[in-house]
Amino acid sequence: MDALLNSLTEAELLLVRETAPERLAELDEDALLDLHIRVRRARTKHVKVYRRQAAARVEETGGRGKAYARNSRTRAKAEVFEDALARVSEQLATAARASAAALQDERLAAARRTGNPVPPGPLTRPGSERLESQRLDRQPDHAGIPKRHASTRATGARRQARRDNR
Repeated sequence: MDALLNSLTEAELLLVRETAPERLAELDEDALLDLHIRVRRARTKHVKVYRRQAAARVEETGGRGKAYARNSRTRAKAEVFEDALARVSEQLATAARASAAALQDERLAAARRTGNPVPPGPLTRPGSERLESQRLDRQPDHAGIPKRHASTRATGARRQARRDNR
């Protein structure tokens, strides 16, 4: 494992070191989200590189089994970032649960505060009564509707006449 860590680039090594448990404990939820995104991108990059190299070597070596051993360093790098992502994800989940519990406690405390115990009713003006609708017939009465209904009925009649003539 140490040999693999020594073969990482400086930026990759710094990213992996940021995922150490003692460093993760110092981060808040937003910082954990940023770190999670960065580690996930690095993991995706290394997994893609591994898959591409493995696919290219299959034809070169004559089979997937033979190509497996030649691609071990790239596969190990992908696994390092997969483990780092798992650590960050676990810590992020813990922080998210803690913040959700804190928000829930805050909402419950706000609901328990003594304020106006009577909920507000509907707003009504004194002396105003609900007026009834002036229009009783809600059917639209513009010129196109009767024509459309007649056309539909005629289409149905023509269809029925064709069936009857068979």
